[in-house]
Amino acid sequence: MDKNQVKEFIAKRVAKELKDGDVINLGIGLPTLVANYVPEGVNIFFQSENGFIGVGPTPAPGTEDPRIINAGGQPVTILPGGVFFDSATSFGIIRGGHVDATVLGALQVDEQGNLASWMVPGKMVPGMGGAMDLVTGAKKVIIAMEHTAKGSPKILKQCSYPLTAAHQVDFIVTEMGFMKVTHDGIVLQEINPEFSVEEVQAATEAELIIPDDLKQMEV
Repeated sequence: MDKNQVKEFIAKRVAKELKDGDVINLGIGLPTLVANYVPEGVNIFFQSENGFIGVGPTPAPGTEDPRIINAGGQPVTILPGGVFFDSATSFGIIRGGHVDATVLGALQVDEQGNLASWMVPGKMVPGMGGAMDLVTGAKKVIIAMEHTAKGSPKILKQCSYPLTAAHQVDFIVTEMGFMKVTHDGIVLQEINPEFSVEEVQAATEAELIIPDDLKQMEV
């Protein structure tokens, strides 16, 4: 798979986790693709932290409205019944526990469910945005990311970057597999059939727990 296919694969698998009627926040980058793959018959209320509920799929080229953008500055669509509000209301929704799940990218995740997603030491980056509020306010935290960065593992025994939040990650979805963070460690619940268990473990610093009923990852 090329880079775009990898992102599409991950987004499609995340979309299968969404349940009818959920309020879902999508982080910038790869997570925004999830809105394009909502299963038929499932009604999801996508929330953007800059002040929308009712975000739809990416607009077709040439139909973008420059006034309607997500938190990452990308053009989005608003579905019928969608609403606009200020940042104070948006973060009231997030901090009040009204978001069923947030889907975020990450620089690092570790086997304790810790997340580092906002700062690379020694480099200039935009900042943490609303991630610290989202991972503590949402009922479920799903990390959607490529399994490695330039060949280096991103799923670690312990994060080395400054933490966004501690013990908040519930699930990790990469092009290699679908993983659940538990008190005992990270369980590889599904594996992409293009990879072997040995290949997934070799790309992962944390020691993965391999269940007897390991399933194939399907999108």
